[in-house]
Amino acid sequence: MKLDELIEYLKYKDLINFKNVEISGISYNSKTTKQGDIFVCLIGEHTDGHEYAQMAIDNGAVALLVEKKVEGVNVPQVQVTSTKYQIADIADRFYSSPSKGINLIGVTGTNGKTTVTHLIQKILEENNKKCALIGTLGYKLSSTSEYRNAKHTTPQAPELQATLRMIKDIEKIDNVVMEVSSHALEQNRVGGCRFNGAIFTNLTQDHLDYHITMENYFKAKALLFQRLEEGNFAVINIDDEYGERFLNEVPEGVSKFTYGVKKKADVMATGISFSPNGAEFTLTYKGNEYSVNLHMNGMFSVYNVLAAISASIAMNIDIEIALNALQNVHGVAGRFEVVNKKPLVIVDYAHTPDGLENVLKTAREITPSNGKLICVFGCGGDRDATKRPKMGAIAQQLSDRIIITSDNPRSENPQQIITDIIAGLKSVNPEIVTVEPDRKEAIALLKTVASNNDVVIIAGKGHEDYQILKDKTIHFDDREEARKVFAGSVI
Repeated sequence: MKLDELIEYLKYKDLINFKNVEISGISYNSKTTKQGDIFVCLIGEHTDGHEYAQMAIDNGAVALLVEKKVEGVNVPQVQVTSTKYQIADIADRFYSSPSKGINLIGVTGTNGKTTVTHLIQKILEENNKKCALIGTLGYKLSSTSEYRNAKHTTPQAPELQATLRMIKDIEKIDNVVMEVSSHALEQNRVGGCRFNGAIFTNLTQDHLDYHITMENYFKAKALLFQRLEEGNFAVINIDDEYGERFLNEVPEGVSKFTYGVKKKADVMATGISFSPNGAEFTLTYKGNEYSVNLHMNGMFSVYNVLAAISASIAMNIDIEIALNALQNVHGVAGRFEVVNKKPLVIVDYAHTPDGLENVLKTAREITPSNGKLICVFGCGGDRDATKRPKMGAIAQQLSDRIIITSDNPRSENPQQIITDIIAGLKSVNPEIVTVEPDRKEAIALLKTVASNNDVVIIAGKGHEDYQILKDKTIHFDDREEARKVFAGSVI
C-alpha cells in the first residue's frame, strides 16, 4: 500500500519529507521492524519511540508516524496528535477494515470475560456457525483448536487487525468473539473495530495502578458501549452496581438485554443450587422456563452462562440450542479447574478481591462438613497494591487455612508484597496462616496440610504457565505443580 493511500483518511497535523513510498507493514518495536514498515513512535510510561526511530530505519522502516519531528532522518514523517490512538487508524486502513465483514462481539468486565467468550464460541458452533476467539489465552479458530499466542488480553492494533483479516480471508470465519480489556479501550487498541454486540460482565477493583480511580476504570469500559451503532446489541449484568450506568451509556437504536439473579432482568436464573458436579438452576426469558444443568460450578458460572445466553438471544439463536451447547461445557482452562479429586484441588485465575471472594464462596458450598477449605494465593507485583490487604482479609475470612505465597512478583520484592497482604489479616496464627514465598514450595506444603475431605483453592495464576520474577520469566504452572504433589488426575 502506498503511503498516501494509508493516510488518506488520517487526521494528521503535518507531513515532513513526504515521499509516496510503498508500505508493507506496521511496526512499533524498532528491534522487530522489517523492510518496508512504517514505524510508529509510541510514547509509553518508560520509553519514547521517537528515540528509536533511527534504529527502526536501520532495520528497514521507510516512513515514521510521529508526534514530534525526528531530526536527522530523511524518511517521510507523518505527524499526528497521538500515535498511541492513531496507530489503530492506520492499522484498520492497512488491513482494509476487516471487522466490517465480521460479526464481532466484544466482552468486557473485570471477571468472566474469558469464560463468556468461550461459551459464546460454543453456542455459535452448536448453531453451525464457525467462530474464532481472541483473548487472554491467545486466539483460537474453533473450540477444538489449539490456542495461538497473544501478548495481551486484547492485542495491539496492528496485530489485532492482521488477526481479524486472517480470520476473515484465510480461515473463512465470519464470527469473532473477543475479550476487550480496559487498557485496550483506553489506549484505542480496538480503534477501527466495528462491534455488532457488546457484553458487560461486572466491574470490581482491578488495574487501579493504571486507571487510578474506579471512575476512570468505568469510563474506559464504557467506551465499548458508547461506540455501538443502531442495529447492534448490548448485554448488561443488571445485578452489578455499575449495571444501570452501563445501560445509560448505550446509544439509541441499540438493542438492550439485561441478565441477573437478584434484580428483575430480561434473562434470569432462579432456584440455583450447587454440588461437586456443578450448578443447576431455572432460566427464565419472556415467561418461558428452561432447566439448566451445568458441569461448571459457582455463582460466577451462573452469571457467565446468563451473559452467553443473552448474547445468543440477541443473535436470534434458539435458546434450546444455546443451552445444549453450554450443558456440555466442562469449563475453561484455569477457571475453577479441578486438578485432583482427594483432596479436591482447584486452580483458578482469581486475582482480584471480588474474584477471590466469589471463588472461595463457591468452594465453601462444596466443602464437606468434615473438611477444611484451604486457600493458596499471592498478589502480583507492579500492580495495584491497595487490593493486597483486601485479598488477605477475604482469604482469611472465607477459608479455614491460608498459605500466602508469591504470584508474579515482577520487579517488586516478594516479601514486601506478602507483608502488604498480611496487613489485611486479623491474626497470623501459624495454625491458620502459613507464609511461604516460594510458590512451588507453597503448593508442596499441601501434601502435609490437606486431607482427603478438604477443598483446596490455588488462586491467582490460573492458566498461566510462567512466573515473572525480577530478572527473568520461568516456566511455572499451578496445575502441573498440584498434580506432582498429589499425583492426581483431572476430572
